[in-house]
Amino acid sequence: MTGDLSNATDPLALENQVCFALVVASRTVLAHYRPILEPMGLTHPQYLVMLALWEHRKLSVKELGRLLELDPGTLSPLLKRLEGAELIRRERDSRDERLLALTVTPAGEALRAQAEKIPATIMERLGMNLDELQDLHRTLTRVIAAASDGAA
Repeated sequence: MTGDLSNATDPLALENQVCFALVVASRTVLAHYRPILEPMGLTHPQYLVMLALWEHRKLSVKELGRLLELDPGTLSPLLKRLEGAELIRRERDSRDERLLALTVTPAGEALRAQAEKIPATIMERLGMNLDELQDLHRTLTRVIAAASDGAA
């Protein structure tokens, strides 16, 4: 064994694993969000819910789950906490009583102004420009699509 820890030819070397790079990238990037979201009273998953609702204005729980790729069991506690913080409202949909409609409250709308600063702050903390992050997003979107197609 040599002192060199890098082994580009070993297909099982940890540093060559896509799954490892994705996990570490996710964990470290999300760590940058934590101190930004904490003063807003949000966790990262709650932030994603708010992003979807700010964009779509009104969603059913089922639609939100589809957008965020989260199951109802994961989504339900998030929604309860956001409702308890008076950031969202859950009500029966007037068009279909079987569905729960989600809307943003005035307090949730007010939080949007703070959230608008988050993308620039993240770019600064990561030391990456918009083009780099857009390229990364496109690549990750292709990875997600390929992995989803392969799972079928």
